[in-house]
Amino acid sequence: MSQQTLADGPRAGAAAVDAAETSGASPKRWWILAVVAVAQLMVVLDATIVNIALPSAQTDLGFSDGNRQWIVTAYALAFASLLLLGGRIADLFGRKPAFLVGVVGFAGASALGGAANGFTMLVVARALQGAFGALLAPAALSLLNTTFTDARERARAFSVYGAIAGAGGAVGLLLGGVLTDALDWRWTLYVNVAIAVVAFAGGWILLSNHRDAAGARLDVPGTVLVASGLFSLVYGFSNAETHDWSSPLTWGFLIAGGLLLAAFAWWQTRAAHPLLPLRILLDRNRAASYLAVLITGAGMFGVFLFLTYYLQLNLGFSPTKTGVAFLPMVGALMVTAQVGTTVLLPRIGPKAVIPLGFAIATAGMAWLTGIGLGAHYSTAVLPQLVVIGVGLGLVMPPAMQLATGGVAAEDAGVASAAVNAMQQVGGSIGTALLNTLASTAATNYLAGRDATSKLVRAQATIESYTTAFWWSAGLFAAGALIAFLLYRRGLPQQDAGAAPVVHM
Repeated sequence: MSQQTLADGPRAGAAAVDAAETSGASPKRWWILAVVAVAQLMVVLDATIVNIALPSAQTDLGFSDGNRQWIVTAYALAFASLLLLGGRIADLFGRKPAFLVGVVGFAGASALGGAANGFTMLVVARALQGAFGALLAPAALSLLNTTFTDARERARAFSVYGAIAGAGGAVGLLLGGVLTDALDWRWTLYVNVAIAVVAFAGGWILLSNHRDAAGARLDVPGTVLVASGLFSLVYGFSNAETHDWSSPLTWGFLIAGGLLLAAFAWWQTRAAHPLLPLRILLDRNRAASYLAVLITGAGMFGVFLFLTYYLQLNLGFSPTKTGVAFLPMVGALMVTAQVGTTVLLPRIGPKAVIPLGFAIATAGMAWLTGIGLGAHYSTAVLPQLVVIGVGLGLVMPPAMQLATGGVAAEDAGVASAAVNAMQQVGGSIGTALLNTLASTAATNYLAGRDATSKLVRAQATIESYTTAFWWSAGLFAAGALIAFLLYRRGLPQQDAGAAPVVHM
């Protein structure tokens, strides 16, 4: 409502609400956005908040370095492999129950992990977090898709959601550092219970249930094929990170994942009730958006993980100070998320906005390769992070909006799940690829040098970080080219017959 409407008193305000309801817009839509944002933040935080607490958890529970990666991998495997199933469940049985069950399950799994008395219990809890997150994340995103019908308001809502998706990893590092330093590593998991209480209460009060795909049935063969395919793909890349690309487990699972996903695509053309209707992927702008999310997920890993190592191991930052160091990037990302989705995208279209964002992020990553042993945060890290944040803010929120825009209401959940799956698979690819390249760079640098020298070893770590940054810059550059080639010219248009429907 405008300021004049507010000044006219309750009668004008009621009239404005009536007009909103008549036009199909829910008067509760901004409160729903707040609830969805809180739930999404909980899911995104968990991708990084536990990472910074791993050394403390390892000391407390006594598991080996070789087992440490499973704390992260268990979450990624369950989350990625079950996302499309979670999205379809939301379409079939209703977004409110999917959202509420996801929130409660995620909180329960987090409490279980916080109370873990050993390695096995913690891994099981992380896998359960991933499974319930796979139900919660697509339900949350699809709620935005079906709640906001006005183009300008929808852009604003997705700018908030996309900013959280892009910046949540950095916020997780900050919160994880603060909780680990001030309390205990277990609170990086317990904190989800407090967040879940807010999300559940808001969802229970504000949402009502509607099943847009109530007449459809669950595609069981498709579910098995895509879940096993995504599991194999993520496991293969995770194994490459801890073992080697030549390991039979690595290439065996990667080949199996590719074959299973190919079989899934074939089955979707024949299934009476496909899990992922191919009409969702055939739109050119939507396909380009899925690829943009995938590439961003892969490239962002170079920022979060290796820069975290550099700040703590080379510059001596504490976990809390490391998290604070990422805040300028978060701020820049959130500002440009608003500008990109509400101002630039409606005026000049995705063919200009998203390649521009990738190009800016490329420049920031390339600039970040100037770090060194004697560098300072204020000159070698801070301005580069701001530039990267500006670039990613022009990519993530617009791409997420376009990936789910114009989708029929009965497909909103699975289309939203596909966005999350792309981000998760992209992160897995980035984890394996950049870790392998960084390790190789460090080994090559040490060859022929005195490996017992602290200075030489320190410089080898710098070499590994800068290699990862250069490859991240390369991924973003490829993203700029792919986005420019694939996105259609002109302004994004919704399909006439696929306008989102509001169900509150």
